[in-house]
Amino acid sequence: MITLGIDTATDRCTVAVRAGMLEAERHLDGARSHATSILRLISDVCASTGVTIDAVERIIVANGPGSFTGLRVGSAVAKALAWRREIEWYNAASLLGRALQHAPTAGGVVLALADALRGELYAGRWEFVGGGVLGRDGFPRTVLPRDLAALLPVDVVVGPVPIALRDEIEAVTVCSVIDGEPAMADARALIDLIDLAGGTTRVRDIDRWEPVYGRPAEAQAVWERKHGRPLPTPPGVAR
Repeated sequence: MITLGIDTATDRCTVAVRAGMLEAERHLDGARSHATSILRLISDVCASTGVTIDAVERIIVANGPGSFTGLRVGSAVAKALAWRREIEWYNAASLLGRALQHAPTAGGVVLALADALRGELYAGRWEFVGGGVLGRDGFPRTVLPRDLAALLPVDVVVGPVPIALRDEIEAVTVCSVIDGEPAMADARALIDLIDLAGGTTRVRDIDRWEPVYGRPAEAQAVWERKHGRPLPTPPGVAR
């Protein structure tokens, strides 16, 4: 089955295609470049695996939490590609893909983190056992570093966290944070989640599906602080 993976939840836009034994991934860093680069990246990975976009039978999209604009770009492109086609659609947390990349071979608990701005973190905790993953109660949430104590114990902590928060995170979790390139999003990990029990959710109503933003867009937060009241939002826009 030919599968396309898309993860635009962070500053990295990453897409991957897997067609049997063939696989390719392309990425570009910089949140402001997602909209202008994603179609080219998809075209590149399709060409690298010798398939056409019309041949894609399955899509998995990172459903957040993360960048409001990035998630909108990724979900809009994926919906356009799936429009009026018989295609399987799955989603999973971007943080779960990162956790899978660093899960202990013999199984264990992974805490995956990402910057949520304003001194906060997106955090997700999952236990990998055999061929599956446990931890629906650990679905990503927005926390302060000190709140991570409630998610312990963990075996691994992974994520490109803000430098200013790193020492506090390591003190609370008693783990060294796996940071830098090994901790970046990779759409190939999303595709791997499809075969992991408990790793993904099948979406039946693609038209109504929306990502989990985790928090209001930064522009909305700024507006609400300035005006001292909630910004009215249209239906379907997460707050």
